[in-house]
Formats: sequence, C-alpha cells, structure tokens
Amino acid sequence: MADFIEGKRPVIEALRTSVPLKYILMADNLSQADGLVRDIQRKAKNLDVPIKKVSKKKLDEISERGSHQGVMAEAEPFKYVNVTTILEAAAKSAEEYDGRALVVVLDHITDAGNLGAIARSAESVGAAGIVIPNKRAARVTAATYKSSAGAISHIPVSQVANIVSTLDRLKEEGFWVAAATEHAADLIWQANLKGKIALVMGNEGEGVSRLVLENCDFGVKLPQVGEISSLNVAQASTACMYEWLRQNWTAGEGAGA
Repeated sequence: MADFIEGKRPVIEALRTSVPLKYILMADNLSQADGLVRDIQRKAKNLDVPIKKVSKKKLDEISERGSHQGVMAEAEPFKYVNVTTILEAAAKSAEEYDGRALVVVLDHITDAGNLGAIARSAESVGAAGIVIPNKRAARVTAATYKSSAGAISHIPVSQVANIVSTLDRLKEEGFWVAAATEHAADLIWQANLKGKIALVMGNEGEGVSRLVLENCDFGVKLPQVGEISSLNVAQASTACMYEWLRQNWTAGEGAGA
C-alpha cells in the first residue's frame, strides 16, 4: 500500500525531515501566490523530488483522509534489513567498543511516532539496530521520520515474523536479553547491562507480552517516585538505553552533547 502524506504543511515537514519521496502531486488549480505552495516547490526542486500536476478530482480519489489541500506526496517504501545485517553491525560495535552492543526489540509497539522517538534515542546511543514484528505493529512511516528527526534513516530496522525466535538467535550470538517491565524485581540501576544486550520494550498499553517475557533472561524497571504510574514507552526506552550506555562507557570517549 502506498504511503501518502496529505496537506501542504505535512508535505513541507516531510521535505524538511528528509522523508524519501517518490513524487509530489499538486492540484493544477493551486494559486502560485500561496507561500506554502512556493515553499513546497522550492524544497522539492532542491531535493530533486518531481512535482506532478493533477486535477483536484484525482487527489480526492486518492486521498484517504480528505485533507490534502491540493497537495499530496508519496513516500518511498522504507528499506528494512534482515536480522543478519543487525548482527553484523552489533559485531562491529562490539569489536570497536570493548564488547558492547545494543539491539532494541519492540514487542508490538503500535504508534509510528513512538517508533521514531525510540529510533532517535537508539541511534544516539549507538545501537546496532531495531527489531519490530511484521504484523500488528507500527511500521516506518512519514510520522516515524518526523519523530525521529531523521535518525530512522541512520539505524537498521528489521521486521521479523516471530519475536521469540529472534530472541533465541540473539542469545546464540552472545546477547543477554533484558525486558523492561514494571513486574521486574530489580531496578535497572542494579542490573548488569554490560556487553551485548537485547533490550525488549513492550506495547504501549499491555507492556511486554507473556510469551516474550518468558523468553527474556531478566527484567529491569525504572524507579518511580511520582504519582504517574509509568512513562511513555519512548521515554522509558530512552532512559533504559542511556543506562546501558552509562554502564558500558569507556574512558577516552567523547563527552557528547
């Protein structure tokens, strides 16, 4: 199914955040005096994205939300990788950084924006890749590019048919599998996250599923001292990933931002 971005400002945002676009469809009756139209044309030209003039009727037929405002863009399909590619990146990370490697496994995250926010943090800490299910889960869309601030283009993402089988393969490659769950006995600060870690983050509402949790080596949880019971999954992922990085930080590395 084609991934269409509808509306003037969403298309401008897609161009700004480097969403790979096949082309832009623009109604042939749009006014050239419209500043947003001129901005789209200018950005598209700079990025070599073709603009095709079509009738408003044609856009009405394609539009799913009826919010195109005379402008739609079709995004290029995201290029997923296989798990082997992520394992190769992990091996390179372990070789370069004294044995450390991180793979983030998302157990049926459903919001594309959360996926993007997690990808942004994963890329920031140097994770080798992200694993997501190929069904009943968020996929990479324009919303993912936006919430990742473009980072999704710089980290491998693999869609898999079976999370548990993938965890088994990660274990075979020397990874310890840690599930972020409020039911864990230990705070994440007390857990050993050194070396090669697969961090499993659960669904926004239900957390890590029972079957996946049973196939993890141990659980970790973040401390909570406020009145809110839990963090958003993207926020929790960031906190967990940075604790992994803290435990694996080596002398002589840059101070970062």
